[in-house]
Amino acid sequence: MSRIGRMPISVPAGVQVNIDENRVTVKGPKGELSRIFHPAISIGMEGGEIVVRRPTDHRYHRSLHGLTRALLANMVEGVTKGFTKNLVIEGTGYRANVDNEGLVLELGYSHPIRIVPPAGITINVDRSAVNISVEGIDKELVGEVAAKIRSIRVPDPYKAKGVRYADEQIRRKAGKAGKAAK
Repeated sequence: MSRIGRMPISVPAGVQVNIDENRVTVKGPKGELSRIFHPAISIGMEGGEIVVRRPTDHRYHRSLHGLTRALLANMVEGVTKGFTKNLVIEGTGYRANVDNEGLVLELGYSHPIRIVPPAGITINVDRSAVNISVEGIDKELVGEVAAKIRSIRVPDPYKAKGVRYADEQIRRKAGKAGKAAK
């Protein structure tokens, strides 16, 4: 059995789980998430916990087993706590702000770049205009929006200018050695 797939998911108080064949809906204090899973994997409730089972030990079913359990655990955690990705802008003149439509980034291009977040995602910028936080209940969507923001100006390995994740380490490269002194 999969070590991840066989672990039951405990459902905290205040969270409702509705399982209808291969569609699972999780409703909690922060919102509601729904997802359709592969029909080969069976999902059930046993004593206040969600249990995921696979039909055979075939390689395909083993991979679906762990994936399904991880996605369900993320749904339960999302509706209770939510997810956050933090980004940091580094570079002279680079900054971000939030207006009524979405995020506005000034990253050294000739024009500001506007990002309108999808439904369920909130973007916040602190007072220094260099720390961005992307928040939401869907882990996949939070990561996707954060990756989209980062891809606008990927950090440069020479000066480390650009948008990076807060916990990301940029591997710096040495610049040119220059001409030898005559």
